[in-house]
Formats: sequence, structure tokens, C-alpha cells
Amino acid sequence: MNFKTFFLTFFRFLLFPISVLYGCIIHFRNFLFDRKILRSKCFNFPIICIGNLSVGGTGKTPMAEYLLLLLQDKFTIATLSRGYKRKTKGYLLANKNTTSDEIGDEPMQFHQKFPEVAVAVGEDRINAIEQLMKEVPSTEALILDDAFQHRKVEAGLNILLTDYQHLFTKDYFLPIGQLRDQRSSYKRAQIIIVTKCPADLSISEKKKIESSIHLQKGQSLFFTSIAYGIPYHIFDKKELPLGVGQQILLIHGIARPQILQKYISLFDNNFKEIIFPDHHDFSPSDIKKVTEKFLSMPSENKIMITTEKDAVKLLAFKNKFHPLSLYILPIRNNFLFDQENEFNSIVENFISQYK
Repeated sequence: MNFKTFFLTFFRFLLFPISVLYGCIIHFRNFLFDRKILRSKCFNFPIICIGNLSVGGTGKTPMAEYLLLLLQDKFTIATLSRGYKRKTKGYLLANKNTTSDEIGDEPMQFHQKFPEVAVAVGEDRINAIEQLMKEVPSTEALILDDAFQHRKVEAGLNILLTDYQHLFTKDYFLPIGQLRDQRSSYKRAQIIIVTKCPADLSISEKKKIESSIHLQKGQSLFFTSIAYGIPYHIFDKKELPLGVGQQILLIHGIARPQILQKYISLFDNNFKEIIFPDHHDFSPSDIKKVTEKFLSMPSENKIMITTEKDAVKLLAFKNKFHPLSLYILPIRNNFLFDQENEFNSIVENFISQYK
């Protein structure tokens, strides 16, 4: 055993009691909900909850956007998020003057990409849903973002996401692992999606994962991979395809960026990178650091790439970046094994049954 392995093993041993205590608290809380001692609020209209059992990026935002694209022309859709790291409190419905500071980066991303969709935030989800229904009474379905483990709202359709590289079946409670809810909570989901799979995931690997999850009666399991679109300029929206020979500066503050990094390396295997914490609030000094790094790159054929989530905050620094080449790399989910129509039907039928 080398020193690094020994240190990690010893460190995990020290954290083990904390992980056990955290797990006990989560089990007790779920017990209270299961026994109806703590109550979940049920609303008489379709609520779709997207969530996970772990911390970190499992692809909730791309999945929410997939649902918005699927449903926005067929139903009047609204979204509700907590608004992580926003600088406001309480319920807020986005309008044309709303900023990411007010509602958070991911809700702002929804608001910019889907201007016809009502985008709301609120820590108290029950109160926020009631407020939203008063302000937008035409709402026919609600997408509830990152609320699976909270349980105060009883959604009619729960979509549980788990990362292919970090399956909940192999994970442990915080802080040893990344679980924030117990593994058995997966049984409450109607749909489970293994996200960020290799595009060429084999049938044998698919069956292996299916066997490890132990699907319950009525549950459906899907597999998706990440696909990237053509980068577009952050300000004028003009597209610029990536090509071999470009020198790339990658700027991001996202959890689990490995797939993004691997994709960028296809075009520049020596790309430069500036990494910020997840949900980072950019400052003028950050912009100066990025600008200096970009200007120091010797190639004339160079480009800055950032994520859609980071872009909503970088937009505030328009004058700082002009005329530098800052492009946004769009992302989407691809369903594997020809499962897309099956998934779409489940979601659409769930909403239609209320009508």
C-alpha cells in the first residue's frame, strides 16, 4: 500500500463515524415521512420532480431542459427551483429584468433559453407552488428541480438521476461518499435514468447495471449520454464549430467536468483551463485572470469556451470581454438503446391524464 492510498484509507476511517451519524439522521427522517408523521403535500395537478440521491452533477439541468423542449409546445409549463446560491430569499417569479443574482444560475439559464416558460424559485416549495399557481393559473404542469430528497411535496412523477461513473448502488453517505439520501429511496421513483453513459454503452453493461439496481414493479430504467452542440458567441450568438488546430481556453465552474474536458481534448489535446468552484460567482479579478490567460496564449487561432451555466453569470462582464472570443458550448441528453420515444410517452401521458 503506497502512502497516498494509506492516507485516504486513514482519512476515511476518521470520517466514518460522521457518515454513520448522517445516515442515521436521513433514515430517521425518511421513517417519519413513510409513517406519515411528517406530511407531504399533494397537489391536484401534474408535478414532475427531477432529482438524485447524491451531491454533485448528475445532469439535472440538461434533463430539465430536455423536458422543457419536449413539453413547451404541448402544455403550459412552469419550473420551480430552490435557486441555489442566489442573493435573494423567498419566492420569486422571473421577469424580463431578472438577473442570475436574484434567482441563481440554473433557473436563469432556463429563463433565457425558454422565455415563454414561467421560471420561479423558492426555498419553501409548498408556499412557492401555491404562489406560482396564483400568478400563473394557466400552468398545466410543473417541473420541480432537485427536490427528490426533500419530500415535502409529493410529485406525481419522480425522475431519479444517477451518474454512470458514480452509481448510487455503489455509493456511501457523506462525507465518506456522495450520498445525501439512503440508497433504498430509489424505490420512490417511477423513472430512473443512468446519465453520462458512454455513447457506445454495451448491452452487457446495460444489463449489469439493471441487475444492480433491482427495479421495482412499475419502475422504468433509461440510459443517456451527453452530446455537445456547436459553440455560439456569448453576445451575438453566432456559431463557430470547433476544429482541430484551435487553441482552446476552457473556463468553467461545474461539478464533475471530466466529460467536458475529454470532449475539448478532441480538438486541442493541450488545451488551457481555468477551473472555478461549482456555481461560482465571478468577480472582476476573475475576469482579469481569464483575460490575461487568454491574451498570453500565442496562437492567432484561439477561442475561449465556457458552459451555459457559467455563461449566465459571465454575461454581466460584457465590456470586459469585448472583443475577445468567448463562446458557449451547449449540451443535451441523448437517450441510448432507442428509448427516447418510450420516455417521452411516459411523461406526456402522465400530464395528459390530468386533463
